[in-house]
Amino acid sequence: MTFESIAVFCGSKTGNNRLFAAHATSLGYLLAEKNITLIYGGGNKGLMASVANAVMEKSGKVIGIIPQVLTEWEHQHEGITELIVVETMHVRKRMLYEKCDAAIVLPGGYGTLDEVFEMLTWNQLSIHDKPIFILNSGGFYDGLLLHVDKMMGEGFLYDQPAKSFTVISTPEEIFHYNQ
Repeated sequence: MTFESIAVFCGSKTGNNRLFAAHATSLGYLLAEKNITLIYGGGNKGLMASVANAVMEKSGKVIGIIPQVLTEWEHQHEGITELIVVETMHVRKRMLYEKCDAAIVLPGGYGTLDEVFEMLTWNQLSIHDKPIFILNSGGFYDGLLLHVDKMMGEGFLYDQPAKSFTVISTPEEIFHYNQ
């Protein structure tokens, strides 16, 4: 599968581990170098800004989608290729996922987890069928992955987690799947 656009879901904060921002920046550079459009939440703070700024720095294409309510909270990014302001969070998530060929999840908070589980659910329900990659920077998602294994072991999942998403440790690994 060849990816022309990739949605990145990540925090509007950078977190405490410098690796998170380093991975976001590295991913942005790689997307631009490989001429893959970044689709993301439209913010100009945290890891969202790191990945978008890196793509723009290398003259790549960035499409941001942000709900009106978050234009103050996440400070919409005015320096990207295209910024789309929408009415609700649900419209934002739907547009992000519809515009991409695949999704990468970087470290983040509640919003990032909400987006991850909605994408997984949409794939499970055959609303979409796009690859989802979890960038487990510095083991950030180790606890979540254990919990997903627990959900599988307790009989709450329909498919093995490996069929739902792919865990990667570095931004470069995503391109092993972009053939």
